[in-house]
Amino acid sequence: MSDASFHPEPSTAGGEGQDTAGPAARPAEAGNAEHTDNELSDELGELRGLDELRGLDELLGEQARKVAAERDEYLDSLRRLQADFDNFRKRALRQQTELLERASEALVRQLLPVLDALDLAIDHASSRADDDTGDNKADAEALVQIGALLRDTIAREGVERIDALEVPFDPTVHDAVAHEPPSEDDPQAAEARTPVVTEVLRAGYCLKGRVIRPAMVKVRG
Repeated sequence: MSDASFHPEPSTAGGEGQDTAGPAARPAEAGNAEHTDNELSDELGELRGLDELRGLDELLGEQARKVAAERDEYLDSLRRLQADFDNFRKRALRQQTELLERASEALVRQLLPVLDALDLAIDHASSRADDDTGDNKADAEALVQIGALLRDTIAREGVERIDALEVPFDPTVHDAVAHEPPSEDDPQAAEARTPVVTEVLRAGYCLKGRVIRPAMVKVRG
């Protein structure tokens, strides 16, 4: 009875310690391996991110160069357009000025016979007024006033009269139709032989510095 009921207790010094140590070590190794894989994944992700950033930088750099080239092209086109517009504006202004000048010149040329007739009327009335102190003198004064008013009006439009006496002959503004020899009493003038305007037979006119009709004159020398 006593032998049959005896049950020896298993020793825990050797076998149970080995059984518990083996399974505990395997989860720790698995955790270290998993941590290493995560680090590698993170590093690979960072490398991929760097590659993507480099590619993005290259793409942005290429786009920036294209944008800069287009900007320069647009600026050049704008400068050319502005230069063309300035040239067009200057050309249009010059053409408009020329049209106005031609219109003014045409009007002045139509007025020249009127001015010539007025000069003859003033000279005739003045010569009659010298012999008579009545109505002829009043008519002469009225004609002189009308002539002065008309000349002032056209002078404001740039019309100038050419009728100076005793000035050197200038073929650009004078048309010599008569000539007289130099005076023997003036040997200096004879030696100089410089033609001088002694009489204006018909007045000449300039429009803004441009001769539209030279003065018909008589010269000496």
